[in-house]
Amino acid sequence: MPNLKEIRNRISSVTSTMKITSAIKMVSAAKLKKAQDAITAMKPYSEKLNELMASFSGVISSSSISYLASERPVKKVLIVAIASNRGFCGAFNSNIIKQVKTIMSDQRFSSASFEFIVIGKKVNDILSKTETISQNSSDIFDDLSYDSSSLIVDKIIEDFADEKYDHVEMIYNSFKNAANQIIKSEQFLPIVNNSSEETLQDYIFEPSMESIVSVLVPKSLKIQLFKALRDSFASEHGARMTAMHKATDNATELKDELVLTYNKARQAAITNEILEIVSGAEALKG
Repeated sequence: MPNLKEIRNRISSVTSTMKITSAIKMVSAAKLKKAQDAITAMKPYSEKLNELMASFSGVISSSSISYLASERPVKKVLIVAIASNRGFCGAFNSNIIKQVKTIMSDQRFSSASFEFIVIGKKVNDILSKTETISQNSSDIFDDLSYDSSSLIVDKIIEDFADEKYDHVEMIYNSFKNAANQIIKSEQFLPIVNNSSEETLQDYIFEPSMESIVSVLVPKSLKIQLFKALRDSFASEHGARMTAMHKATDNATELKDELVLTYNKARQAAITNEILEIVSGAEALKG
């Protein structure tokens, strides 16, 4: 059994760890509320824009941006992997890596090569060891804004138009609630054709459908990435808050066990001292 000093040191160490995990949990809870409000406010706009794009996707092939919907043999794939810059969030980052490996083993891309745009230092640290990183935009989380994410989309559209990539896939954590995040893999480019001719009859287009679509499609792609970033940001703080809550509970449980062990050891030490005193007294009497 460890001596009393060793047990006291362990209790002190666990108590310090418990204070740290509890503080991180409270910070993430505060940030989560702000991030959750942002993604909740954005969802109606994003969903309506996706609905419009589903109606317009059949028109894209006859517009000036038809190249964004052109299907071609997949020889080179770009994966946009969105994770986090910090740890202490459970399996948040490792789930992204697992999904990346799943996409890379997909039969659709059996003969394709891969490049990555990484957003998040943790995923960059892992993928950069074995894969080709074309762009590391991890600093975007320092000041997350629509303008900064739009620059990434502009570069992706330019590279896709130049046929540098034949397929663009986006992987991120979608926010469900503080305890649950859903790994999503979305085809970013080429644009999927989900047109519905009936819905187009409800709109009057001015100046023309083609000119509106040519402006709306790039904007839709920018909103898609910005929403994914917002989702991932909220998911990160939800995952970290949950992980730190569990860590605090585990530390509390371990501390209670150590205190019990300490009390038993202390009681045994006191008992031994009493026995030694009594034995000494009896020896003197003899």
